[in-house]
Amino acid sequence: MFNLSRRAFALGASATALAACNPSTGGGEENFVNIYSARHYDADRLLYNAFEEATGIAVRVLPANAEQLLERLRAEGDATEADLVVAADAGNLWRIKDAGLLQNVTTPALEAGVPARLRDPEGAYWGFTKRARVIVYRKDAVQPEEVASYDNLADARFRGQIVARSSTNVYQLSTLASRIERLGAGNARAWAAGVRANFARDPQGSDTDQIKAVAAGEAQATLCNHYYYFRLLQSDDPADRAVAEKIGMVFPDQAGAGTHVNISGAGVTLHAKRRDKAVQLLEYLVSDAAQTMLAPLNVEYPIRPEIPAAPGLAALGAFKEEEIPLDALGRHQAEAARIFEEVGWR
Repeated sequence: MFNLSRRAFALGASATALAACNPSTGGGEENFVNIYSARHYDADRLLYNAFEEATGIAVRVLPANAEQLLERLRAEGDATEADLVVAADAGNLWRIKDAGLLQNVTTPALEAGVPARLRDPEGAYWGFTKRARVIVYRKDAVQPEEVASYDNLADARFRGQIVARSSTNVYQLSTLASRIERLGAGNARAWAAGVRANFARDPQGSDTDQIKAVAAGEAQATLCNHYYYFRLLQSDDPADRAVAEKIGMVFPDQAGAGTHVNISGAGVTLHAKRRDKAVQLLEYLVSDAAQTMLAPLNVEYPIRPEIPAAPGLAALGAFKEEEIPLDALGRHQAEAARIFEEVGWR
């Protein structure tokens, strides 16, 4: 049975040491797969458990943030013991691909399991969950129609009433990159400048911190990934639920291009020593069995619409999703960072 504390290998461990202690079958064949993961959810551990039980292939996880994993892969080169990299946000996965650290993989199971717009066009990484970038607002100060579009966050009506996290955060970079792809850099710059002019404070903290600031009356609206709101709504902590009761959530631009959607995904490393097992695990993550198991365990959306989402999400019904090439979130990342810097969104 997969156990994170027992099987996870420390960031400081050398490739030689890892190779020396690798488990193998009686015939000497390595019967495990190594994951470098920037996701640290209980639901993921249960998925890995199920994969191990179904296949007999042990799953070992090295946890770290996406930037640390990228730097580690660079440093290790062809000596790496990583077979699969898992990360949240296509922007992070694109960075790893752009560094030449992923290999292209395409199989019928992957193509059938992941919609074309939710995977890298060359097969370097594949989404297995979706997240929506939504607007959260304070119900006693804002009507839902006032925040029906991302454009509204730049309206003068919200002067001094918007909070946001740092522009260096990949969620923010991807949000602006999607706008660059659809509407061009000039429009993206004007929007970012307009939102920046409406800040109630300098950017700081996480998505959850922004939500709490809105609920506390420090601002009237913010951007966040949808699951941060639902975690508060479904929390066992009464204080978290009290925060959620004060706010509403909107899927922006339902009358226009649709809400910005991103992924959590995975890709096979360039120097994977157990490539076949990594592909097998990747195929499992997008399979009906894994998607059906994952959906009720977390508050992200399944990668395919025919898989029912968690009850709280399903109750909201379907929403219109922005449709742009996923790799655009990476291709425009540097330009998005420059725009944020130019307008003073730190």
